[in-house]
Amino acid sequence: MPIQKILKVGNSLGVTLPSSFVKNLSLKPGDAVEVFQETGDSLNLVFIDSHQLSLGLNQLARRGGPKKNTKKPI
Repeated sequence: MPIQKILKVGNSLGVTLPSSFVKNLSLKPGDAVEVFQETGDSLNLVFIDSHQLSLGLNQLARRGGPKKNTKKPI
């Protein structure tokens, strides 16, 4: 990931996210993010409102697996 700069945002500071990262997680303005200070000078970001599409494996397991194709070949 490229090095980002700290920007002044009102009375606070902010860091921009690379567009590829935003696209991969389908982040939108206003999404919530938890910020944790790790040991030393590291931060851990947890994107709560990520709209990233999952494979739906949990839902498939609850429904008994993927739907089978019931159409007969011609």
